[in-house]
Amino acid sequence: MPADMHDYFKKKRPNSDQQQNKDDEKKSNKTNKGGQGMPETPEFIKNLGKKTGVLYAILAVIALLVISKPYVIINSGEVGILQTLGKYNQEPLTPGFHVKMPFVQKVIVLDTKLRQVNYNRNEILQDGRGINQRPSINILDSRGLPVEIQLTVQYRLKPLSAPQTIAELGLNWEDKAINPNARDVVRSVIGNYTAEELPVKRNDIAKAIELGMRDRVNKITGQPIVLENIQLRGIILPPKIKDQIERVQIARQEAEKMKNEVVRAQQEAKKKAEEARGVAEAKRIEAQGIADKLSIESKAQAQANLDIAKSLTMPLLQLRQIEVQSKFNEALAVNKDAKVFLTPGGAVPNIWVDMKNPQQRSSTE
Repeated sequence: MPADMHDYFKKKRPNSDQQQNKDDEKKSNKTNKGGQGMPETPEFIKNLGKKTGVLYAILAVIALLVISKPYVIINSGEVGILQTLGKYNQEPLTPGFHVKMPFVQKVIVLDTKLRQVNYNRNEILQDGRGINQRPSINILDSRGLPVEIQLTVQYRLKPLSAPQTIAELGLNWEDKAINPNARDVVRSVIGNYTAEELPVKRNDIAKAIELGMRDRVNKITGQPIVLENIQLRGIILPPKIKDQIERVQIARQEAEKMKNEVVRAQQEAKKKAEEARGVAEAKRIEAQGIADKLSIESKAQAQANLDIAKSLTMPLLQLRQIEVQSKFNEALAVNKDAKVFLTPGGAVPNIWVDMKNPQQRSSTE
């Protein structure tokens, strides 16, 4: 190296003694400032600069873990599907804590609780979680008249077959498995009836829709969906058909009312006839009783007369005649104007006439 260059660097770089003197002078100035010395900086603060890189690295790792979230928690009533680089794991994740590889794996959480879809234009949902709102099903009856059907379908996803279901149907599996099948089944069932028959055969229609829906859902590969309940909530008919049905129903009710009145009148007439028959029977029985009574009394009287006749002997009649004659004699002693007429043949006197009585006297003259 040339000498002049060497001298240049020696002038630019102070020697170590000069640098040390400057440092001591600075410390001395700080010590003398304020009249007292400043405390010495702690050792861990002096080493903090060396550890700053390590702290930044730790904070970066924590932030990366928070952002990437290498774990997932599956709640009860849910199932998880582990997806590794776009491929679904066939084994579902059950409720609990699970670890996954950040940026390589992700977990799709599906609801396996009871879900519901309402085909109703006027319903207001209180809680939309697990409940889907769909427009009413507008179809045509067997004559081509428009009919609106309101339906409720309750279902749930099978947890064990959830990965296969999502792989085949996608995340919008409800729109592919429930909605089109419900509309097709309702359309095929209602097409067999006229609008007038729908209210009358409501139970048969509801049963046919339920059987059709279960058959359609069970034909899905693996049967991943369980249908819990299907309710036919309403049948909205065209206004003209509705008015016609109401008129028919009113006429039917009137006819039924008249029929009931006729039956009631017949029952009333039958009741009165039975009552009259009962009264006549009672009178007949009463008359028969009176006749039987008179017959019995007459027979008894006849028998009594017969018994009396048998008991009347000649000595008895003579004795009775003597007794009566004796009483007449006693009466004549008191009433000398009286007359006694004796029956022929020596019978007991049976006529007594008081001659003092003008009427009795005139009858004998």
